[in-house]
Amino acid sequence: MTEDIKESFEKTRIAGSLAAGALDEVNKIVRPGISTEEIDNLCYEFINDHGAYSAPLFYRGFPKSCCTSTNHVVCHGIPSKKVLKDGDILNVDVTAFKDGWHGDTSRMFEVGEISIKAKKLIETTYEAMMKAIRILKEDVQLGDIGSTIQLHVESKGCSVVQDFCGHGIGQTFHKEPNILHYGKKQTGEKVKEGMIFTIEPMINLGNYETKILSDGWTAVTKDKSLSAQFEHTVGITKEGYEIFTQSKS
Repeated sequence: MTEDIKESFEKTRIAGSLAAGALDEVNKIVRPGISTEEIDNLCYEFINDHGAYSAPLFYRGFPKSCCTSTNHVVCHGIPSKKVLKDGDILNVDVTAFKDGWHGDTSRMFEVGEISIKAKKLIETTYEAMMKAIRILKEDVQLGDIGSTIQLHVESKGCSVVQDFCGHGIGQTFHKEPNILHYGKKQTGEKVKEGMIFTIEPMINLGNYETKILSDGWTAVTKDKSLSAQFEHTVGITKEGYEIFTQSKS
């Protein structure tokens, strides 16, 4: 591993750990009756208190420090005074920017007692992300990542959102390559040691189609079915991979 790669991994490790720490804090307060704005404030303060910046804030005009996506919201939900209810499912997506490097992660949270269908969706989404991460090593092709996710998800009767994807990350928030969560094995670019990117499948209980609401950000399922997402920032090593955004708890 070259000195450049070592440095990029070390910086991403620090930013990723902070982002994961913010979600660990969110886990302590998620319950029926709290607003997504309270979650946003918590993420902002936690990241700020650790000498970092919440990268989503003002990114391309986004008004908040994290994304909070409930139920049929696929991604990019804007925190508000809206209160969480028993039975809701919630994705919180945070990115810490520390010493010039980004760490990006998201996680699902159960609000009170959720349905069996919702539990199955969350489990399927997490399993799909981890299955894709576990195949990572030098010369694996990007199509293998998408194919691994798609095969698992569709075997469980769910669908993979195709309008959004993972992305390269580092000193820039979003960059090449795009990491599709569907695709064919043995197609696409080969990953190489030192590459850092996100894997962040968005999975729907119903159809994969989405639409953007009038706020220009919030993506929802067209058929109003539930949607779930998990995300990790990962780096490619000679032997395999490193996850930079693992929870400490």
